[in-house]
Amino acid sequence: MIKKNSKIFVAGHNGLVGSAIVRKLNETGYNNILTIKKSRLDLTNQREVLNFLRKNKPKFIFIAAAKVGGIYSNDKYKAEFIYSNLSIQNNIIHSAHICNIKDLIFLGSSCVYPKSCKQPIKESYLLNGELEKTNEPYAVAKIAGIKMCESYNFQYKTNFKCLMPTNTFGPNDNYDPLNSHFFPSLIRKIHNVKIGKTRHLVLWGDGSPKRELIFVDDLAEACVFFMNKKIKETLINIGTGRDFTIKQYANIFLKIISPNRIVKIKFDKKKPNGTPRKVLNVNLAKKYGWKAKTDIKNAVKITYQDYLSKIKR
Repeated sequence: MIKKNSKIFVAGHNGLVGSAIVRKLNETGYNNILTIKKSRLDLTNQREVLNFLRKNKPKFIFIAAAKVGGIYSNDKYKAEFIYSNLSIQNNIIHSAHICNIKDLIFLGSSCVYPKSCKQPIKESYLLNGELEKTNEPYAVAKIAGIKMCESYNFQYKTNFKCLMPTNTFGPNDNYDPLNSHFFPSLIRKIHNVKIGKTRHLVLWGDGSPKRELIFVDDLAEACVFFMNKKIKETLINIGTGRDFTIKQYANIFLKIISPNRIVKIKFDKKKPNGTPRKVLNVNLAKKYGWKAKTDIKNAVKITYQDYLSKIKR
């Protein structure tokens, strides 16, 4: 259990998930949160990470630091994605063990599961089939992180937990045209239609892939919840258990962001669809008493306001 004055290190505190974890910890009354900028600590450097943890001695660690991106960047920068993510997680997990830090949460991604596995996806489906090729290096790195946590738990009796969230969105997301995931990309495109910058909403692929979304504040709440929970399993899915097609999401978001404008959706079928369907089985998380609470309409409104504030800056 985390005490209110326990020292908690959040790696990746400036990112989408890391910043939400810091917000949730602050809201919940935890007052000893340790963060550090990239410019002061290179998480891909084993010696720097070990020295940092030895000096600061946190009791709990959340690993939200990672190199992330959408289909384009995952496919184009395969080497950077596998190297950076393996390095970051290896350094933090191994250094935590050396420093006798027993409690850690490693955040992965639903892309660790096979491309064509049965839906909804159970935790037991891990390593039961081929991965989606466009993000395989990233997925392989995250799978290695899961197995590393399992191995350290087995050999050293640590309490390392791996949470596998579905597609996550919310304030502080990355809206870059080439390196963002489908949700922030969709927000940016719909805004451009709303202000008249473009006439049509153009989506990659044919709009048929189905995706599940979770609001980042719900994921952050899950992180704090499971850090405080005694569980048997190392791996737990975090999601809503509901999914829609990309085309359906586009129509939902259009009604929320640009309700008074009739917009024609066009599909760029030369671009990849990615995995056909990804929805998580979240029964294990529910068994322990956790479920997502935020209504998607409210979450989209909050995220859109964040996008507006970013483009103003």
